[in-house]
Amino acid sequence: MKFLNDLQPSFDLTYNDVFMVPGRSDVTSRFDVDLSTADGTGTTLPLVVANMTAISGRRMAETIARRGGIAIIPQDIPLDIVAATISRVKTAHIVYDTAVTVDPSTTVGEAMSLLPKRAHGAVVVVKDGKPLGIVTEHDGAEIDRFAQVHEVMTADVLTFEVGADPRECFNEMSARHLDVATVLDGGLLAGVLTRKGALRSTIYQPAVDPSGRLVIGAAVGINGDVGRRAADLLAMGIDVLVVDTAHGHQEKMLEALPLVVEARDAHASTSGRRVPVAAGNVVSADGVRDLVAAGADIVKVGVGPGAMCTTRMMTGVGRPQFSAVLECAAAATDLGAHVWADGGVRYPRDVALALAAGAASIMIGSWFAGTLESPGDLKVGPDGRPFKESFGMASARAVSNRTRDAAGFERARMALFEEGISSSRMFLDPDRPGVEDLVDAIPAGVRSSATYAGARSIAEFHERAIVGLQSSAGYDEGRPLHASW
Repeated sequence: MKFLNDLQPSFDLTYNDVFMVPGRSDVTSRFDVDLSTADGTGTTLPLVVANMTAISGRRMAETIARRGGIAIIPQDIPLDIVAATISRVKTAHIVYDTAVTVDPSTTVGEAMSLLPKRAHGAVVVVKDGKPLGIVTEHDGAEIDRFAQVHEVMTADVLTFEVGADPRECFNEMSARHLDVATVLDGGLLAGVLTRKGALRSTIYQPAVDPSGRLVIGAAVGINGDVGRRAADLLAMGIDVLVVDTAHGHQEKMLEALPLVVEARDAHASTSGRRVPVAAGNVVSADGVRDLVAAGADIVKVGVGPGAMCTTRMMTGVGRPQFSAVLECAAAATDLGAHVWADGGVRYPRDVALALAAGAASIMIGSWFAGTLESPGDLKVGPDGRPFKESFGMASARAVSNRTRDAAGFERARMALFEEGISSSRMFLDPDRPGVEDLVDAIPAGVRSSATYAGARSIAEFHERAIVGLQSSAGYDEGRPLHASW
């Protein structure tokens, strides 16, 4: 990447401070752009779901991997829960969405409560592994909550066999005005397919491990028996380890990181697979150099840009994210490592600019919090708008969860020092309620940005991108108007 007219900015820049200049291009289609990453994670889209308790869980991990990204399970989740999550993701189908299932005697009320668990909005009634019918919100409307689903389900269900051509599936569902169909494997339920899912299966390539299973990552902290937890996660089949703390450029990180790398190398010697290790967060070239020297393959970049983070307002510490990524990516490249740009993205343009600055992938948190796939329960505000609660991982709420085994006095004392929002309402976009709906927008914008630069890959995009500086008025000029002036 280079700056327009070779201008060298005299101050650090956020994503809003910069813009991309189109260059001569022979890339005529978005589909000619390959967004696969080179960081060793196996992702085909440069998207990483942040290791935040309110955002990254089993449903999120499965869904994002099916479209090419990867989710990181937070460090404060008990190991037995992490193991169950990894198992469910690894056994999920790489094309078809996992069905929410009930038996015929399940009450309508219980079935309706399960509908928000999946973006496809259907519950499949199953007996002995075979689908009997489908229940949607329409089927349960104005029905006694204690009625059983076999009384209200739609029994005339469209089914496809595993491996059916997605175009034919889409055409048949469209002809019958159906949004969802079941998919069978030898007569047993294998998953569900929506019309959008059929389209997406022709656009995205799932992120899979060497065994062809969906990928998933997990985080570890820098306290406690870090090496043991890392070894346990590796034994569960994790695909990337993230050593995570708010201030990554500290001695405790430099002590913990080699323990994780040692556990990784021991696992690689028996499994034959070297799982990448990410660590952070830092915002300087010196931080990158120290973490890579300690064994990191990937360095997380970002202090304070996240929507749930109050670090900059509380401490004055941090750095505008575009400049942080630009400097850190250059240092990592010199060392044969990679960076993830962690936080601060709110639009597809920000993702494109982070990639132009040299990031291998972009870590997203709050942007994905208000989706059906995030772990929280779906709630409804006084105005009828559905929302999910989100909170920062340095907030009092998160610290309390992370230190639940500590003595009451110590927990209370640590909770006084917070650098994050403990409760925030992330409203679902009625037009884009699922994380896949947001994912559709992000690669569309990034691929289009790459065509403007004449790039067919992330590496070419970083090499060819030309970036200029703009005033706040210049940024506002590029924003669309949703009403006339």
